[in-house]
Order: sequence, then structure tokens, then C-alpha cells
Amino acid sequence: MAESTTERRARLEGLCESIPKAGSKNDLLELIDQALGVAAPEGDPATLKSLGKRYRTQVDEAGDLYDRVGRVARKGLPEVWAGDTSVLASDAVSAASRAASQLAEAFQGGARALTALADAVRVAQQQDGDGRAKLRDARTSLGGRDGTFDNWHEDDGEESARLRARTVAADGVELRRTAAVSADDAARAAARDLNKWAAEARTGKMDTDNLTAVDRLMLADTSNVGGDPDLNEILSANDLERAGRAMEKLSPAESARMETLLANASTPQEKAYLMKALAAGYSVDEVSEFGGKIHGKDPAWLSEYLSPVTTNSETGQEDQKFGDRSWSQDGLTCVPSSTVTARAMVDPVYALGLTGGPSGQENDPAAFRERLTDEQLRLHEEGDGSNDGWFWEEGKPTGMDDEGQVDISNKELSPHTGDSYESRDMDNANDRRDVLTDINKSVAEGKPVPINIEGETDGEWVGHGVMIVGQEGGMLQIYNPWGTTTWVSEEDFINGDLSAASDDRFDNVNRVYIDQD
Repeated sequence: MAESTTERRARLEGLCESIPKAGSKNDLLELIDQALGVAAPEGDPATLKSLGKRYRTQVDEAGDLYDRVGRVARKGLPEVWAGDTSVLASDAVSAASRAASQLAEAFQGGARALTALADAVRVAQQQDGDGRAKLRDARTSLGGRDGTFDNWHEDDGEESARLRARTVAADGVELRRTAAVSADDAARAAARDLNKWAAEARTGKMDTDNLTAVDRLMLADTSNVGGDPDLNEILSANDLERAGRAMEKLSPAESARMETLLANASTPQEKAYLMKALAAGYSVDEVSEFGGKIHGKDPAWLSEYLSPVTTNSETGQEDQKFGDRSWSQDGLTCVPSSTVTARAMVDPVYALGLTGGPSGQENDPAAFRERLTDEQLRLHEEGDGSNDGWFWEEGKPTGMDDEGQVDISNKELSPHTGDSYESRDMDNANDRRDVLTDINKSVAEGKPVPINIEGETDGEWVGHGVMIVGQEGGMLQIYNPWGTTTWVSEEDFINGDLSAASDDRFDNVNRVYIDQD
């Protein structure tokens, strides 16, 4: 299997350390051969540049569409309804305007990402070529390998020649390392941005003929109130895809029932949550029961009861609460607690059971807190978490191992996201750098990613479980089961330092749980 860009980078970083220390001609020749054996940065800058130009030509067409929709909106529309689910025409036009704007932004962002990658690959390949030339020059100047007896003694002239060659080789491998780092960083940035823009192109995600284009457009456009609309969309890209597939599998009678439920919804937000329940894997009967509990509720109520995380900013830290009680852990239950909140983010039926109780109507934050604690303890037992005290005693939770975390992630999250989770150890910065593209893709699609962080306090190891729940640009949004979400930089994640989202004890990201398909 071909090396990844991160693996090439790591090999060259190691050779940058070993070549300047080579103590013999044969050792230096061996290391130079290793350096020349690392593959060059891949990619065709001309092809990437051409793709970027093609994306850019679409920006103007999307802009023209935006202008045409805007002209329709400015003319004024009567309060007529469109689509199978009774969408107000003026709302549909507004949604179409926003979709056209998002489409233009997606093409513009894609063009920028591809153009930047093309430029970075071109420069990296030139730099890599210069480094290869230096390494070949160093190898040529050294000549053939010394025999066994030749290697016993090195005269002053031979030593001087070896040291000159070593200096040239060190310069060459450093050029190759710099090129590999640039290519790796550019490839990850392009993958992150393209995945994000693909996820943002939301209208086409719901692939079903059982709803009109207007209905699909409105569902993709609807956000919770109380935060930035772009950061609080009710249906994630993954929800839209799963909802479309679920609609296609319904019988004609079930499809008609679902359309009636949507048509009778009192707000776009209520309609979106009905579809989110379907996307989460519930039957039409279960969606109907859920719909009866939320019918007629205003958007602010729906946001508070059905969305455990509301995002107001792309920076800083925010408390996440229901009423005056936090979405936080009780005792040493960080892993089950973060999993409970993550499931509530992707499963509105589950979220309502926690916030509103069996009836879905309770307005009692203290009762919510009791239910949340009970659910955290249920998952602790489900994942065979450890407790203090003797085995016959009912001790307090003291943590959960990685096998337990994989188990509860697959039992509690997989049915509602479609992913299957496996543990991936993060032994160093390159491991974290390598997994970052997968993390960005998952969270851009609306699928939370569990991670573990660790550190020391008073010489004792401490560990903690948190969840990556958002991604914007070069920032990751971390849900900490202490009841907060915090934005941290990708560089902080690569360096293992998530102390900004926790505290100074935790200076290493040691494990990520992510779909391996």
C-alpha cells in the first residue's frame, strides 16, 4: 500500500535527524539511499488548477441564480403553499435564495481549495526535486561503499569528503522534508475544505422522489433559533442522506402518513425534527408518536428540548444547559456522559425523553438532571465501566476502558449515524495529523467523534473522554461532559493539547474512536 503524505513526512523527519549524525561513509550512503527512496509529493498541479478554474466558472452561474431568485423575492409573493408538505411560497423563495448563495460559496471555496493545493504541490515538487539533486550529488561524491577493511580507517581526506557530502545530504533531506510538510499540510487543508463544502451543499443530500424539490430545499435550510443559523442547522448532511434513504424504503401508505405529518407541522423547525427522527432510524409509527409530543411547540421550545448543543460563535467556550441544569457528567462518568449527549445531538426522540420525560411535556430541569444521571449510569454499566469498592458493593463509577467505549459507541450512536466505531491509538503528532481528515469529514457530516485525552496530576495518570462535535475552517468544536463546548485549533489537536477545552492537566490526545470503513 502506498505511503500516506503523513508517513512520508515522518520518514523524512527521522532522516533529517539521522543523516547529520552519520559516523561512517557506509552509514551515510545507506541513509542517503533511504532518503532517495521516499516518494515525491504526488499530484498534477495543472490538473488541479484546471479543476479550480472549472469550479470558479460555476460561481458566476450560481451568482446569476441568486440574482434571479432575489428578483422573484423582491416582487412580493402571495401567501400560497407549495410542495407536498405545505411550504409557504415566500419561505421557499427565501430558502432558494440562501441555497443559491451557499452554492456560490461552495464553488468559490472549492475553487480556492483546489487552486491553493495546485500551487502548494507545484512548489513542493520543485523543492523536492532540488532536495533530490543534492542527495544524488552527495551520493556521487562519496563513490562506492567501503569494504570491510576499508571501513576500519578513514584518513583526513576521506573524512573531509564524507563531512562535505554529509552537509550536502543534510541540506537535501531538509529540502525534501520541507516539501513533504508543505504537501501534507496542503493536502489536509484541501481535503478538510472540500469535505466541508460538500457537506454544506445540503439541498441535494436528500435523495428521494417522495418529497418535492421545494420540500427538500426547506428541510435542508431550517435551523434552530437562538444561535448562528449556519452553525445550528437541524438536519446535518448525514441526516439528510439517511432521511432520503428512509423515505425511499417506506411503503406508499407509510409515505403518505409521513407527508401528512410534515404538512401538519406548525413550523419549519417542527417539520425538520420529524425528519431528523426518521433519519435517526425510527419507524413512521414512532415518528408519529414523537410528533404528537412536539406538535405546536414554538421554535425556541424545540431548540431547548431537542438540541443539547447550541452554538453562538466560532470561537471561545459556551455552557450547554437545559434550563439552569448543565448537560454535564455526574461523577467519573465522562465517557458515558459524552456519549449520552452525542446521541441526544443525533436522536431527537432520545433527547426529548431526557429533557421532557416520558410525556415530553415536563418543564423541570431538576427532573432532567436526574434522568440524565440515570442514563449516564446505564451506559456506564452497558460499557462494563469500573467502580470503586468490592465487587459485591454498589461502588461509584471510576472510569471506562477503550473496549467499553467502543461498545457503547456502537450500541448508542451507530444505529442513529450509520457509522461503526473502532479505537485508534494516537502515539504521536503524526498519528493525530493523519486521522484529522477523517475527523473533519465525520463532524462536517454531523457525526460526533469520541476522543480520549490524558495527563498527570501530582504524578498520577488522569484520563478524560470528550467529543468532537463541530468543525469550521481550522477549528474543532469540543464537547466536554463538564457541560461546555469549546473551539480549539487543529494545531492544538495535532500537538495533543486540549487544555483550553478542559484544564491544564490534559496535554495529550491519546485515542480517537472513528468509523474505519
